[in-house]
Amino acid sequence: MQIKQQKSFLGQPRGLSTLFFTELWERFSYYGMRAILLYYIIAKISDGGLGMNHSIGLAIVSIYSSMVYLSSILGGFLSDRILGAWRTVFIGGILIMFGHIVLALPFGQPALFVSIALIVMGTGMLKPNVSEMVGSLYSLNDPRRDAGFSIFIFGINFGAFIAPLLVGQVAKTFNYHIGFLLAAIGMFVGLIVFRIDSRKNLSKATYYPTDPLQPEDIRPLIFKSTYGIVAVILVIILMSLYDSLNLKSIILLLSVLAVMVPVIYFIKMLTSRKTTREERSRVRAYIPLFLAAMLFWSIEEQGAAVLALFAHDQVQLPGWLNATWFQSLNPMFIMLYTPIFALLWIKLGKRQPKTPTKFGIGLLFAGASFLVMALPGLLFGTSNLFSPIWLIMSWALVEVAELLISPVGLSATTKLAPRAFRSQMMSMWFLSDAAASAINAQIVQYYAINTEVQYFSLVGGITIIAGLLLLTQIKKISNAMVGID
Repeated sequence: MQIKQQKSFLGQPRGLSTLFFTELWERFSYYGMRAILLYYIIAKISDGGLGMNHSIGLAIVSIYSSMVYLSSILGGFLSDRILGAWRTVFIGGILIMFGHIVLALPFGQPALFVSIALIVMGTGMLKPNVSEMVGSLYSLNDPRRDAGFSIFIFGINFGAFIAPLLVGQVAKTFNYHIGFLLAAIGMFVGLIVFRIDSRKNLSKATYYPTDPLQPEDIRPLIFKSTYGIVAVILVIILMSLYDSLNLKSIILLLSVLAVMVPVIYFIKMLTSRKTTREERSRVRAYIPLFLAAMLFWSIEEQGAAVLALFAHDQVQLPGWLNATWFQSLNPMFIMLYTPIFALLWIKLGKRQPKTPTKFGIGLLFAGASFLVMALPGLLFGTSNLFSPIWLIMSWALVEVAELLISPVGLSATTKLAPRAFRSQMMSMWFLSDAAASAINAQIVQYYAINTEVQYFSLVGGITIIAGLLLLTQIKKISNAMVGID
């Protein structure tokens, strides 16, 4: 359902303004919190931190990212079947805000885990449904549609750009808790914008589920939920009996879960009677793209973990430069590169590379971004402090990879989805990030100053080899896509 708009926002439906600013402030709160999270976890208690060791801090940040993307499946279900998009987004924003407020209170490790749980649930409810609401502003043939999404994505990146600059500086000037409070205020502003503007600017259809639960659906849902809860309790009991109920084991368990979920989805789609032979071929073609996306996200998501630690411990920073500010490089390069890539694809038209080719080249850039990070330690020794230029070059390379993989992969996901699994296939794209971050939660624990050259070289080298292998399979994958470019 499309709304008739008398007023416009940059030539777009007025509702885009509501969603633009809601998501801008949500991303401000998310990336602001994430910019200082690792530093808060590993800082000494006397310096206002939690005093945890570096390896477990890196693992916590990684599994946090994984669970955020994994929870998007639950957010989509709640919106489609129970609450509707508007209520799901609003409740999600409230959970995010309270998650940041909990971290703003000096309650130590318990507050950290309560906060992460609230933000994971809230982001999973808000983020995918805001994007879906943007689509609802337009008819399928509306010529403003692509431009509207471009404006929306700019808002996401602008919020992500300013967050580390402001939240990081507040945390440095005052303390971490004030920094987390600023992130909470950002989400509060987003909620106010959404609450006031949405009623007059968004479709009434967003207040209702698109596929509401029927009475006959409720009992099976209760049984499935009960089985899940019982399974979790049994796992906890078993871990306790074997004296394995500790943070590292819980992170490992969550990592296995995040990797297994997409595996189950693929098996379900490939074996379903609802999937035609042609669609099955397309799903098989999607698998190498999914694995390539996982490798890319694995490197990209380490910006808030391994690269953040490198910036903190091994970069020679002038007094005015805050280590958190490097987190703004990601959205900054995205905003710089996006118009260049948009013009490039328009200019090339039908001559532009096929989807698997873009993925393969993207992996080469992603792997190169880590090989660059191996060079300073290899050339000068890891006991020295290095120029910030190494981090800048690394982010400049990996963001080229993002524009070759992320928007292209999202488009390919919609094209290759079996008709009976269109919504679930969209979840698969988020699951590639969830699985990648889950794997990160295990491998980042091997990163340290004395292993950094080997770490960057190995991860970067594996990614480049995978990119080269993918480029040798272009024809095979393209044929399996059955008419989809």
